[in-house]
Amino acid sequence: MNKLTVILFSNLISYSCFAHGTMEYPKSRVYNCFLENPEHPKSDACKNLVNTYGSEALYNWNGINQANANDNHRIVIPDGKLCSGNNLKFIGLDIPRNDWIATDLKNTNNEINFIFFASAKHSTKYFEFYITNKNYDSLNLLKWSDLELKPFCKITKPNTNGNRYQMNCPFPKVNPGKYVIYNIWQRDDSPEAFYTCIDVNILK
Repeated sequence: MNKLTVILFSNLISYSCFAHGTMEYPKSRVYNCFLENPEHPKSDACKNLVNTYGSEALYNWNGINQANANDNHRIVIPDGKLCSGNNLKFIGLDIPRNDWIATDLKNTNNEINFIFFASAKHSTKYFEFYITNKNYDSLNLLKWSDLELKPFCKITKPNTNGNRYQMNCPFPKVNPGKYVIYNIWQRDDSPEAFYTCIDVNILK
């Protein structure tokens, strides 16, 4: 077993045993990069993340959390650290860029069917979904004030299908363009919470 295989195997054990999930549709920023290939990603944004900070964040795609959030998300995560969840290993996800890969979303039924892939399922207090407002500039670090004040969707009882949480949310009332949807999953059986940045391109 060569050195690279050992590293990959260790990383796989780490994220499969101790991490908990991310948004599968629309794909989260970290999951997009993971699927591109943690060692040799394709997009410029993911290449830059790996070249600058290494691939550990991608192998741990399902572990962006705060262990003692307990609903105090704006306290435990400062401005500029939203996508990393204020975790140092995920700091590359906070890099301000306008070329993070975005999922195209078209409003056909006035709703979005979010799918959260939970590698470890937990009792849910809520999933909240925020979207960036008209003042957000993707070339600046994401701040809480860049998000709409209230979530456009809050789910307390998601439907489950195996390891997927499925949530139907109303389509956000925004103009066409690129946005970040920010998701918070607060556990009900623990103060732990998980955070997700989702890049989307809302079509006409």
